[in-house]
Amino acid sequence: MVIAKCGQLRFPYRLNYSAVLLPDYLVPALQAIPPTRPRSFTTSAPHASRVGREPIALPRDVNLRLLDPPKRRGAVTRVEPPKTIEIEGPLGKASVQLPPFVSYSVDEAAKKATLSVLDRSSRDQREMWGTTRSYLQNHILGVSEGHTAILRLVGVGYRATVEPTATTVKPEYPGQNFVSLKVGYSHPIELGVPMGVKASTPLPTRILLEGIDKEVVNSFAAIIRRWRKPEPYKGKGIFVNEEKIKLKAKKIK
Repeated sequence: MVIAKCGQLRFPYRLNYSAVLLPDYLVPALQAIPPTRPRSFTTSAPHASRVGREPIALPRDVNLRLLDPPKRRGAVTRVEPPKTIEIEGPLGKASVQLPPFVSYSVDEAAKKATLSVLDRSSRDQREMWGTTRSYLQNHILGVSEGHTAILRLVGVGYRATVEPTATTVKPEYPGQNFVSLKVGYSHPIELGVPMGVKASTPLPTRILLEGIDKEVVNSFAAIIRRWRKPEPYKGKGIFVNEEKIKLKAKKIK
């Protein structure tokens, strides 16, 4: 404990900083100071996201259909099974599961789909509201235009090819292709292309991935990138889409 006496501080053998006695003339000045609030990183006012309530534009050749959940014989449950929306377009079909508290409506005249929730005051429902809307938007874009990922191989001797067969990997389904990478290892890296994804090499140092499911396309791109991540000193590696890194200065001893 610190004791103030005659303008000087006399410290005992053991200090207790939780209780400090100050002179009387400093007490009014400290009481006038307002409590400080944590400083925010932004000056704009906080507001909730409005992604879920935004309507989704439907292309002319894309159709949505609500599928009824399968009925279980002899099973009684109080939990409502999730509903499924099937999206059909020129490139294929996809499906999205809707939580029980999310409902959707389609305006055929304006070709727009809108999602809504039962209770907007519930935080869990608001979170899944925007997430479900993003999933549905990605699948609609996938069956109409498709999703792509472009990988750039930067490095001396780095190249990639797409082969119908592989020597180190067994095919998972009939007709599966394999991406063969030469990125500085003593042996080529062979990766099986997932079902529903088309891989091509317009250039020896470029890999083009196309597919309906955005998650599958980006996941396979991340697997390829994992074999040679970009390094910050020479700038070599596998870059996905518009990925850029900041180069560092070389270490000089």
